Amino acid sequence: MKRYIFLFGKYILDSPRYVKWLIAVGFDLFSALITVWLACSLRLESISLPDLTHLRLYLLAPALMLPIFTLFGLYHAIHRYSGFSVFITVGKAMLVYGFAFFSIMLLMQIDGIPRSIGILQPILLFLMTAGSRAMVRFMYTAATSHSMRGRSLDRLLIYGAGSSGAEIGKALQERANYELLGYLDDSKELHGRKLNGIPVYYPGEAERLIQKEGINNVLIAMPSASRTRRNEIIESFRRYPVRIQTLPGVDELADGRVTISDIKEVEIEDLLGRDPVPIDHELVHRAITKKVVLVTGAGGSIGSELCRQLLQAHPATLLLLDNTELNLYTIHCDVEARAQKIQAATRFVPLLCDVTDEERITEICRVFKPEVIYHAAAYKHVPMVEYNPAEGVRNNVFGTLSVVRAAIRQGVSNFVLVSTDKAVRPTNVMGASKRLCEMALQAHAAEQGHKTCFSMVRFGNVLGSSGSVVPLFRRQIKEGNAITITHEEITRYFMTIPEAAQLIIQAGAMATGGDLYLLEMGKPVKIIDLARKMVELSGLSVRDHENPNGDIEIKVTGLRPGEKLYEELLIGNNSGPTANPRIFKAYEEFMPIGELNTELSQLIVAIRVNDVKNIKRILNKIIPEYNPAAETTDLLASETECQICANISRPKKVQSNGKNGKTVKSAELGVMGNGKSGSRTC
Repeated sequence: MKRYIFLFGKYILDSPRYVKWLIAVGFDLFSALITVWLACSLRLESISLPDLTHLRLYLLAPALMLPIFTLFGLYHAIHRYSGFSVFITVGKAMLVYGFAFFSIMLLMQIDGIPRSIGILQPILLFLMTAGSRAMVRFMYTAATSHSMRGRSLDRLLIYGAGSSGAEIGKALQERANYELLGYLDDSKELHGRKLNGIPVYYPGEAERLIQKEGINNVLIAMPSASRTRRNEIIESFRRYPVRIQTLPGVDELADGRVTISDIKEVEIEDLLGRDPVPIDHELVHRAITKKVVLVTGAGGSIGSELCRQLLQAHPATLLLLDNTELNLYTIHCDVEARAQKIQAATRFVPLLCDVTDEERITEICRVFKPEVIYHAAAYKHVPMVEYNPAEGVRNNVFGTLSVVRAAIRQGVSNFVLVSTDKAVRPTNVMGASKRLCEMALQAHAAEQGHKTCFSMVRFGNVLGSSGSVVPLFRRQIKEGNAITITHEEITRYFMTIPEAAQLIIQAGAMATGGDLYLLEMGKPVKIIDLARKMVELSGLSVRDHENPNGDIEIKVTGLRPGEKLYEELLIGNNSGPTANPRIFKAYEEFMPIGELNTELSQLIVAIRVNDVKNIKRILNKIIPEYNPAAETTDLLASETECQICANISRPKKVQSNGKNGKTVKSAELGVMGNGKSGSRTC
């Protein structure tokens, strides 16, 4: 029987559009006529054969039905996708039809026709027309399910039997590649009941259902739940071989309604993120609204999110400054689109510029007159800066100083530096350069004669930022490759990019001058645990000695140059609370501006000649707690040394006693320290 339904349904659905239109109109005309006959027969309690006296009634039904149905758009709907809204439309059309049919029938005063037929016939016609639409939907479902036979379906449970769960469940049931087998809900009142024909279970039955029904997907449909509660649910399913998906929070849904497009994979950010702390919006708006704001490094991970968050405060002008064309173009398009959605009148100015170009930075500040600057431009990738220390210090330190000097000259009110926890007792050049930036701001803040309020915000890693482990792990898992970590015991502090940006803006708004703020980062996370969670969230398992048949292996590659096992947020123990429970104020030593400028003048000379040893020596002098690696990691300096060694060890021809020349290797002249002929010791 199903086969015949499938064949008939496929024939109808594959027919040209005009054929389907003719079938729909023809069926409705037939329904109008047959329901008149049925209504008369039921009312008169006998088989009523049509006669000439009743002809006007039989003509009235289709004459009214066809224009009314056309007016309501019932012949333009795609009935294979018919939902509840279509039946509401049919109902509205039938109300208009029924009123018109009953009224005209009374005026016609046809002998032998009871007035109740004017009510009974529209009811019967509604049942037939609505039923025909439901039948088309059924045939489409049968046809698609038959065509999907043999393909793997997503067999899923939905956690949350509320309005969002019901809405998304109904949408998923309409998709042939999903098979919804049940709802899970914490409410005891719903257990054992059915929602849209699907049973609701107690969450404790999840393991049995996963094993018995072969569930491979769990969708968490609780947008109004707190992040903590959603994290608890996600954690409870991590031990099962299922893919976990979720709906965004209710504040992220545009109109409170959910659709299939809102479903997203559970990311590690969902597990490590925290419930937001209320921001002092009045303070932020006072600092940002209707002002000109400059963001350097606007195309980066932190800079771009700063721009998005700043837009919520409606600045008059947002200056987007970056030295990478693609990043600048991307954030410019993004904020413009967001501004249209929230109807913000903010002006956006994309500026291609290198922060070390002090003349251009000064000109930008002179022309656009920014009142607030967020300095997020920096080289931040630890190994990359370690391989290129001179350029890292030039960009991070002297780029910051050029913006600082421009801000002072043009009378910028507030300057906020985005710093890092790697500035605390740094073991790498990147961390040392950021600590030097902090000290430079502290020194300038202590100077008199300017009105710029300098502040610094120090925090740990942000989840998903460019160059962080999360995008790397995500790509390795997607490609099925081994996940690489540098050490089994390595830990890092993490926070989400939006949370970091919000707290940076909040900290900058509360600054009074020379303030160094720390963002409360929670507990440090072991990177190997982070990798395991990301594998499990993907519905896969880690391959190790306990599970040799797992999907993804975790490999330890060893610490990279300048990398620490543990990060810290505070050099000493001198810190205090602020009005925001996630922001602390630190009090740390710095060098007076006169002494600092002397050292900086020597540092710039060392950078120009790429004297890496002297660069590190000066950094260590300014920052006593800086503990650089002993070996040279600079790739340019290392290659230069290798080429010098190669030239020295190259065989040469020399004259001996004025007689015939002979070839003498450099090793024979005692040049190579290891006594091996022709070898390189670089």
